[in-house]
Amino acid sequence: MQPLFPAILIFGDSTADTGNNNYHLQTIFKAMHLPYGVDLPGHEASGRFSNGKLISDIIASKLNIKDLVPPFLQPNISDQDIVTGVCFASAGAGYDDRTSLSSKAIPVSQQPSMFKNYIARLKGIVGDKKAMEIINNALVVISAGPNDFILNFYDIPTRRLEYPTIYGYQEFVLKRLDGFVRKLVKKLPEIEASLPGSKFLYANVYDPLMDMIQNPSKYGFKETKKGCCGTGYLETTFMCNPLTKTCPNHSDHLFGTQFIPQKLLTITLDNFVDAQIRGWIKA
Repeated sequence: MQPLFPAILIFGDSTADTGNNNYHLQTIFKAMHLPYGVDLPGHEASGRFSNGKLISDIIASKLNIKDLVPPFLQPNISDQDIVTGVCFASAGAGYDDRTSLSSKAIPVSQQPSMFKNYIARLKGIVGDKKAMEIINNALVVISAGPNDFILNFYDIPTRRLEYPTIYGYQEFVLKRLDGFVRKLVKKLPEIEASLPGSKFLYANVYDPLMDMIQNPSKYGFKETKKGCCGTGYLETTFMCNPLTKTCPNHSDHLFGTQFIPQKLLTITLDNFVDAQIRGWIKA
């Protein structure tokens, strides 16, 4: 089946990073070991903060672009992968540059620098005219924001006194995220109007996530408030590793080895691709 877009270009944080942090030496936010990647082909960690595919991969696959989106910083990335799109996201990044200070990730604001290098390589492969045709018709996905709330807010000294438990802070963050999302959605038409020829679509992950947390049995979950690695509250990156105790069946948990759950992504993005992207193209 013919792809709906010639290429896919991904920016963002750990929800979208397909492995750039593997090659970014400054950060400790890496997913180069099991249990990350346990459900991927070959059952090997690839740098994705997930047991399986990420936002990048699921959208690309559903739109028949490619099955897995490679990280741009991967040294042996092929010309074909350059032509059909890559990922510039970095786990631990945020919209606010201060978010990346503790994680040493590549901030969202600096990821366009990689994109400029990508354009130069793409032009070298297909020529200037074809390269701009691919870029102008590519699907661009931006997935970021949670780190700005999780890291920045909890750095405020009084916040830890207000919310001494992780669960209490989780509730606080979810409410703030909801407010941010609603403001963002209202802003999108204005942003779109300022960029003639562009079309902005928002994938609603928040509402399905809350429904899964509140109605676990509806989705086949037994645990929706704790992760599957270690205590289930803090373990990620190097703290979730082959020596860390994991639950016997991670499919029982909404949050497995990642911030954004696989099942949530699959359900949400199935609807997003079918109802919004395909619907917009047909219109």
